[in-house]
Amino acid sequence: MALVVAADLSLELETSDGSTVHARLHGRASRLTLEVDDAGAFAGSRDAPAVRALAESLAARGVLIRVMSRGRHLVSIGAVNAPWWQRRATGSRRIRVGSIRGALTSARSRTRRTASVLPDNALVPPTTLWPPVPTFGRPARRPITTTHDPAHGGSPRLVLTKEDLWAGERQPVFRLQERTTIGSDPDSDICLTGLESHHAVIEHDDQDEYVVTAVDGATRVHGAFVDRQLLRTGTRLEVGPHRLAFFREEYADHGRPHGGRIGGEAGHQIPQPPRAAM
Repeated sequence: MALVVAADLSLELETSDGSTVHARLHGRASRLTLEVDDAGAFAGSRDAPAVRALAESLAARGVLIRVMSRGRHLVSIGAVNAPWWQRRATGSRRIRVGSIRGALTSARSRTRRTASVLPDNALVPPTTLWPPVPTFGRPARRPITTTHDPAHGGSPRLVLTKEDLWAGERQPVFRLQERTTIGSDPDSDICLTGLESHHAVIEHDDQDEYVVTAVDGATRVHGAFVDRQLLRTGTRLEVGPHRLAFFREEYADHGRPHGGRIGGEAGHQIPQPPRAAM
């Protein structure tokens, strides 16, 4: 598959001896032209490996770059096929000398040991040891169970959704305890304005579930009024004018056994034991 590009770039490359090479790359589609003011800029022996690698990369993408200097075609690299006698000199079938001047320039630069323009391969980071054993290590399979965290963790919490946040302000988060009270009373664990003094309570039961119970105020779950309701990750709880969302990490949320979506929604779910009616 050919790469389609459009370019018009001006470049300044500083050599190791302190001089500067000026160049301009322009063109469109898969045919580009590189004009350089120094005909031997990239013909140094230390640049040869980088130029060969670039030529192979361009050829794989169907791109051709014609290198020009003062109106003369020096060399073409990329999507070309060089004759066999040129390959012996350049070391690549993807580098085709465009003129006698191009060949003479390359030979002259090699003889004079022209300073390198392209980055030295010493800057390339070391390769990865082979074989990269840790990369292919298969993770241990966890047994599928119905209770994922015997410690009853999962960081259960309520997040208060606010639409009028100030810049940099975050949604308030309330961590749930074994028994968490919600109301306007200052002693409430979650104290919010506009509620009854003892509006609702959330309790952690013996089956490692979090259940909300309405006390003195109207309590809604997903818009429906409830007296008592089991909470699952993503449950929308509304008390008075406030809206909160319940979250618990999936490895401990019984609504999605063993690892959440991978286990609970992929057909590998073990049925939960029956629970007492509420």
